[in-house]
Amino acid sequence: MSRLGNKPVAIPAGVTISVADRTVRVEGPLGKLEWTFRPEVSLTIDAGAKHLVVSRIDDQRQSRALHGLTRALIQNMVVGVSKGYEKKLEIVGVGYVATVQNNVLQLRVGLANELQKPIPAGLTVSCPDQQHVLIKGIDKQQVTQFAAETRALRKPEPYKGKGIRYDGEAVRRKQGKVMAK
Repeated sequence: MSRLGNKPVAIPAGVTISVADRTVRVEGPLGKLEWTFRPEVSLTIDAGAKHLVVSRIDDQRQSRALHGLTRALIQNMVVGVSKGYEKKLEIVGVGYVATVQNNVLQLRVGLANELQKPIPAGLTVSCPDQQHVLIKGIDKQQVTQFAAETRALRKPEPYKGKGIRYDGEAVRRKQGKVMAK
């Protein structure tokens, strides 16, 4: 019995959901998303109550696994087209700088060359200042994937804490060499 899968997905005002041929389309004020779901689950839209219910066709292991997953992905689509998603990255280090030019994120993070990361379509990346990067979009997977790839270019190191980290991320610090008496 899936607790998350049995919960209905609320459809807020301004968002429309349509299902056709195992493809769900979600449209809202920020844009459109579509996704093809697996045949092990089925979707029913209750227009009067303004919610969508995900149900599985049998109790096989695969169907039970896809039940909650399908509901969570559709919920993420609804939130994305109505509110959107954002990730903030913080750059820590002397001389570490980030800028955005011509759809390319440019990072100077203590390496010999400047790192250049092309920004995918559908994302908005901005730098409020040189030490912060703000990634916005309607697709949760795309926003978090781009943030993770950017962070992986220079992960925070444990001795001085220099590198690219998520805003508010706690980096475990290690003590350096200790001098003998």
